Amino acid sequence: MFVVNNFLMSVAQLIDFLLTVYTWIIIGRVVISWVNADPYNPIVRFLYEATEPVLSRIRRFLPISFGGIDFTPMILILAIMFLQSFFIQTLKQLAVGMG
Repeated sequence: MFVVNNFLMSVAQLIDFLLTVYTWIIIGRVVISWVNADPYNPIVRFLYEATEPVLSRIRRFLPISFGGIDFTPMILILAIMFLQSFFIQTLKQLAVGMG
């Protein structure tokens, strides 16, 4: 059973790491939106292409924008924080319970 335990723990840590990286990508996108960045810069394009599909889905369901400020990145970061505190912790506790 320790193999399944280690596998679940590894999957939980990997998902947690990927969610943390994606959070920083979202933060980078927000910071880039505050300055007049070159839209043809590869980093700016990567940040936009990595975040826009998810942000556009949130905007479609919750069109939250007040005074020209888009709050969808904050909603997405809150959703990621929920996943990290609920889903990842549940996976880790499940892995510990199997061992």
